[in-house]
Amino acid sequence: MSTAELQETVFFILATVIVVFSILTVTTNRILRSATYLLFVLFATAGIYFQLEYSFLGAVQLTIYAGGIIILYVFSILLTTPDKSKVSRLKNSKMFAGLITALAGTAICVYITLMHSFGPSRFVGGEINQKVIGTALMGTEKYQYLLPFEVISVLLLTCIIGGIMIARKR
Repeated sequence: MSTAELQETVFFILATVIVVFSILTVTTNRILRSATYLLFVLFATAGIYFQLEYSFLGAVQLTIYAGGIIILYVFSILLTTPDKSKVSRLKNSKMFAGLITALAGTAICVYITLMHSFGPSRFVGGEINQKVIGTALMGTEKYQYLLPFEVISVLLLTCIIGGIMIARKR
């Protein structure tokens, strides 16, 4: 088996894991299982990043999303108690509307994929050096990420404080 065939096989395995566990994430009735399935999706996504030789993006995916966000979700789930009186079942009309919307979105994606020819990437280089990554992350110019990073930090801090306040009231 050649390297290209092996890479393609690994890609299809990771893509299948992402699709299957994404569906399981939104269809399961148990919230902790849903968080676990989401963790598998995030791990497989990191695997695809590593396969594409985006080691920095794969490491960020593992540490921030698969590590931090899933832990935050699990703590939020375990610290809050569900209100059983507010649990309601989906009506058939809402289920039908969701199914129609999902099918329409799938049809649009298939149409776009079939009508356009997507060529290979023109970027030939591998890794970008660390100085360029550091400048892009900590700069405040147009395509640099310090401000979005700080906004997300404040958002996560607000979520953590909100979760603590909800847990303390009970």
